[in-house]
Amino acid sequence: MVHLWLRTETKRKEHRAAITPSKCQTLLERGFKITVERSSQRIFDDEEYERVGCTLAPSLSWKTAPLDAYIIGLKELPENDNSPLAHTHIFFAHCYKNQAGWQDIIRRFAKGGGTILDLEFLNDERGRRIAAFGFHAGFAGTAIGLDVWANQHLHSGQEYPPIDPYPNEDALVSHIKQRLDAAVALGNSYPRVMVVGALGRCGKGAIAIAQKVGIPESNIIKWDMEETKPGGPFPEILECDIFVNCIYLSQKIPPFITKEMLDGERKLSVIVDVSCDTTNPNNPIPIYNINTTFDNPTVQVETNNPKPVDVISIDHLPTLLPRESSEQFCGDLLPTLLQLPERDTARVWIETEKLFKEKVALLDQ
Repeated sequence: MVHLWLRTETKRKEHRAAITPSKCQTLLERGFKITVERSSQRIFDDEEYERVGCTLAPSLSWKTAPLDAYIIGLKELPENDNSPLAHTHIFFAHCYKNQAGWQDIIRRFAKGGGTILDLEFLNDERGRRIAAFGFHAGFAGTAIGLDVWANQHLHSGQEYPPIDPYPNEDALVSHIKQRLDAAVALGNSYPRVMVVGALGRCGKGAIAIAQKVGIPESNIIKWDMEETKPGGPFPEILECDIFVNCIYLSQKIPPFITKEMLDGERKLSVIVDVSCDTTNPNNPIPIYNINTTFDNPTVQVETNNPKPVDVISIDHLPTLLPRESSEQFCGDLLPTLLQLPERDTARVWIETEKLFKEKVALLDQ
């Protein structure tokens, strides 16, 4: 019997869940055992899991879980802890692209005999990710970007305030549309929004929210591999009000924009880095170096131009719509989770475990 242990997310304002109550019910019907840690932050109440038959456990009790349990979650493990890890963890480890501190994460598992089965690298036969939050990341990031633009016009010089998740998509769309309409009523045109990576999941989400809140189609500039093929930097970005970066970075590419470009004449005042490869040495937006948060959503780039440039680089954007994004993600992930009883022969699980072992072999080299 496969035992899944849903751990509490400890990242502040992370309200999503790797497995939802409705999908837990399917897994339980297929013979899985599921333990769910109690959480006051998760969008799904503990009782929703209990009603479908899950066993509840205290928050952060996964370290004492049976060693054969799969510890499943989304974001990083609790900070300030370097203890060895003995379990197999299914989560977004964010350490396979040489991000800052990647060796420290891998080393914890190597020392404890545990394994990472990274959600980001569960791929189908064509190499496409089986489950991703990309659509909702693009949707949420662009929504915040549009709101930051509106805020620049409605409350010039004032810092953009903290953000709380929305109960549903309709509430988010209604709020952004109201704010945009108020900014336009002051005599502004609707912003020009450039989406780079427009053909991917993330880019499609970015375009969807722009359309839903009433941005004219002519103001939505859609770029993908064909447009970026010549290599950056791209002065066209400066001609837009909002630049949304939605690419999946897999290799070093020339920067899309440089800090020096921001000193000159430009319309650009908001950058949404949905890809959020902040600590990646190949980050194509090398104008800032910190992740922002829902408590502090923007960082302002210092330039020699009085017009501000606010960057949004929140690395868990889909939690702005936690219920919808969790249901969509888990729905996509479910068929692969159902293959866990055959993990030794299931291609997708074999490949992600192989990747972990390759990273362990690179430690201290």
